[in-house]
Amino acid sequence: MTYAGPRRIIDVDSHVIELDDFLWNAATAREREKLPRMADQKVLPVGEQGLARARDLFARRQSDPETLAKFEASLVQVHRNGWSRLGAFDPAERSHALDLFGFELQWVLPTFAFHQVAHTKDPSLLALGARVLNRAMAEFCAHDDRLLAVGYLPFSLGPEEAGSIMDEGLAAGCYTFMVDTNEPDPAARSFTHPDFDPLWARFDSADVPFVVHVAVNGHYEAVPKSFRNNQRAGAEIAGDSPGSPLDLVTINNSAEIFLTAMIFDEVFGRHPGLRCVSMEHGAFWVPSWLKAIDFGASALARGAHPGGPPSDLARERIRVSPFAGEPVGWIIDNVGPEMIVFATDFPHPEGGSDPIAKFEATMTDCSAATMAAFYRGNMASFMGLDA
Repeated sequence: MTYAGPRRIIDVDSHVIELDDFLWNAATAREREKLPRMADQKVLPVGEQGLARARDLFARRQSDPETLAKFEASLVQVHRNGWSRLGAFDPAERSHALDLFGFELQWVLPTFAFHQVAHTKDPSLLALGARVLNRAMAEFCAHDDRLLAVGYLPFSLGPEEAGSIMDEGLAAGCYTFMVDTNEPDPAARSFTHPDFDPLWARFDSADVPFVVHVAVNGHYEAVPKSFRNNQRAGAEIAGDSPGSPLDLVTINNSAEIFLTAMIFDEVFGRHPGLRCVSMEHGAFWVPSWLKAIDFGASALARGAHPGGPPSDLARERIRVSPFAGEPVGWIIDNVGPEMIVFATDFPHPEGGSDPIAKFEATMTDCSAATMAAFYRGNMASFMGLDA
């Protein structure tokens, strides 16, 4: 019996937890001369001991069936270092993990490699890094049709350069791309500016949803630094994991602002097939957000939609993956059954142990049809898959 059991599941958010040679192996000799090392970025610190331990355990799994069996048995437990979880960085082992999960499809995003390329202030180096990252993600997923590679598309480079990166990434085998929710330069064009329409048209033409993910936010800071000066000991957590209730409650802010702009600046309206998946922003905010955009449209008479209120457009074009443990049943009661989709965040610890059990504990009043939509149906229709 697989972890999914009788359920048909599309896992819309999982990751590679890369070793430090992930980009190096996908780069040309000339690109290697310019690529920053994974250890050079400090947003998501790389532990040398963790890397060494991961390599050692992988070798043991390859040679010792008993060791492999232990890792198989703890597939959905998060007590292990992320690098050390089954299928974290090796493509063949990831396919084996997917066999054990029993999922039909799994979207796969980068972790350390994204931060390795995303924090440079040199546009040429950002472009180079994004191209290499997208090739590396495509290569990781190329052997298994169930694994869908999600690359990175830095809109801040402008529509022409970003368009070239997207074309190259699609040709390499990426299924789709993460986009920043925030332009960090206040003098630069919004990503909803009509100049970016050729990029949004590419997603529409390719018939794939784009991705907004908590880590890919254009260096947006939801919590002003002054709130850290509160004489309270804070959790020392790097990267995109919420380190406090304040961080968790505001984790959705950049996505909420961005998606609101996408609606009222009529980007979705100009591109009838354009659609989006929001990952690791939680879903607790969605009920009030739908009410807010409808109120904003009526109160300020901006962005009227002849086909109905903005919330109808959001329900049609946006899917949101909640955190395991959120009150998903309550959220669905207040937004409808079509927006909320399943994700494990595997092998990141934020997904928690046994996500199916955590989700279903909050969905006890959901119908069988609603459960099927959550696990597969909402994403299958979004991706144009057969029932």
